[in-house]
Amino acid sequence: MSSDNEILLDKEKEREPKIKVERKEGEPTGAFKGASWGALLVGVTAYLIGLYNAAMQLNEKGYYFAVLIFGLYSAVSLQKAVRDKDEGIPVTNIYYGISWFALIVSIALMAIGLYNAGSIDLSEKGFYGMAFVLSIFAAITVQKNIRDTQRARERD
Repeated sequence: MSSDNEILLDKEKEREPKIKVERKEGEPTGAFKGASWGALLVGVTAYLIGLYNAAMQLNEKGYYFAVLIFGLYSAVSLQKAVRDKDEGIPVTNIYYGISWFALIVSIALMAIGLYNAGSIDLSEKGFYGMAFVLSIFAAITVQKNIRDTQRARERD
């Protein structure tokens, strides 16, 4: 049985203000950063595990791996170019155009590859498509979070 002093101490602890982690203005929350990194890790890991366990030739696995890496890189590159333009940082039109083109090509290569893959079940095609899209979206979000955090810390 608890003593009266222990009960009073517990009530005092409840009244104490919780320590809030200070965030700089414009910096994403830790939860959002964690969710972004988690989504990236889940998407890429699921895609790679699926690829490792797939019953396809090594050259096909290499194709899907290269498309994933190309998609991730082009998405981050495009996000950076769009953000730079928005913030008044000079971006050449050729780089901006190539970034859009690369992302569109990577998505098209994934779609065409999955459409023409006769040896892959429809559910497996959906799995690769969803893991690919999740990975690309998460890569963009992680890049945004890194940049927002860096920018917020530079202001101080």
